[in-house]
Amino acid sequence: MSGDEVAGLRRDAIGLREVLFQSITAMAPAAAVAASIPSGVAFAGGSLPLAVLIALVACLFTASCVAEMARELPAAGSVSTYAAQGLHPTVGFLVGWGYVFVEALVPPLLLLQLGFTTAGTLHQEWSSYPADLWWPWALAGAAIIATAGYFGVRASARFGTVLGIFEVLVLLVFAVWLIAKAGGDNTLTVFGTSHTADGYEGISGVFAGSVYTVLAFAGFEAAAPLAEETRNPRRTMHRAVLGAALGIGLFYVVTTYAMTVYFGPDRFAEFGASGAASWEGVARASFGLFWVLVFLAVVNSTIANANACANVSTRTAFALARIRVLPRYFAVLHPKYRSPVTGIVVQTVVAVGAVLGLGLGYDPVTAFLLLATVIVTVVIGVYIVVNVACAGYFLRRRRELFRPLRHLLLPLLGIVAFVPALLTAAGLPVFDFVTELTAPVSYAGPIVGVWLAAGVVVLLVLMRRHPERIAETARVHLDDPSPASPSQNGAAQA
Repeated sequence: MSGDEVAGLRRDAIGLREVLFQSITAMAPAAAVAASIPSGVAFAGGSLPLAVLIALVACLFTASCVAEMARELPAAGSVSTYAAQGLHPTVGFLVGWGYVFVEALVPPLLLLQLGFTTAGTLHQEWSSYPADLWWPWALAGAAIIATAGYFGVRASARFGTVLGIFEVLVLLVFAVWLIAKAGGDNTLTVFGTSHTADGYEGISGVFAGSVYTVLAFAGFEAAAPLAEETRNPRRTMHRAVLGAALGIGLFYVVTTYAMTVYFGPDRFAEFGASGAASWEGVARASFGLFWVLVFLAVVNSTIANANACANVSTRTAFALARIRVLPRYFAVLHPKYRSPVTGIVVQTVVAVGAVLGLGLGYDPVTAFLLLATVIVTVVIGVYIVVNVACAGYFLRRRRELFRPLRHLLLPLLGIVAFVPALLTAAGLPVFDFVTELTAPVSYAGPIVGVWLAAGVVVLLVLMRRHPERIAETARVHLDDPSPASPSQNGAAQA
């Protein structure tokens, strides 16, 4: 490997603030509030705040496990390393294989949303603007993300921090405004079961709503792949993962409560992601030009999320290429910025190809739904494996640190919480509230299956020819002696 590859990622480049917002922006809080969380309204109705609160508690089980593993195993491989150490290196490889694939698909997912959201809003304001002219906005977003990534983790993480602060502040200010406008209509009954949607009365409606809402929490683990570039990573990773899950979870509860009491809990089942009965619709109707800030917060959220997940995909690919289970060129770093430049180029090509290929081949909304189904299915599967790995790691490798509540009960509860979400994301009608997927969104299952099957083939080949590389998935490179500088490596090679 070249000297740049040996030197590794830039150490101590970022701190808690940037890493915290890496996870926060990966959760896309503004986009989740405006588009993802309302998907639970059809079941929970005006009791949606309770459903969100339950989803928060459920997600904290898994966030606790990820935080524990991130503290013990600070590595760019993150979930791949956790699975390798807690279960087996072959499982670690397969987790990394699936995780790098879906994280590479998150930027095109968000770029599609950026495109159709911007084009739709411009068309609504100026009918002369074509509603189907969405792709220039998506391409502009791809260029912004690639540029931020090229200049290294410090530039990318600080960019994400600014974007994250903006979207959170806009929605929080709007939420406070809604609560104040609601006045005497503020009520804690929305944290009960009396306002659920017709046909889903009582706790069943709240449970169904929480299953759909839990999908809005995906991304809290996104800080973990930046461990090797973070100051005091063992402490910082733990705080960032838990802080993002808890902080944004409470943000979801507050904003959902605000809109529910303002709109009216008994008619909240009419609420959705677009139209008059939506966040932007309410802002347009009642708060003048404030809707522009809400719109900008959602657009901002798509760019911030894509930026964060581009960091995740390129760092995970770097970690796997470093041990040569992915092509070695993914481990090539920029000599000055220490960014994985080849990974950024490939990530950009994948993003642009997926956006234009799927968005123009179908339409941007359908392409969005297809990619979202692929991504969420794999990510939730990864969460379940990490829960198991957490228990395995502390039982098998760090028995002296094992705590039954933290390292056994919480992982078990995390698995229980995410299994219904996995079945729902995959469209498997195990529950009566799960909608079976139709084509082309139903192609998500075969796509995931083909990719994982390819991973098994690669795994078998590597196990036969280079088993030591699979074993390396469990390696924590920060525990190695400090690498030589590029100049030292070049002198040694000379």
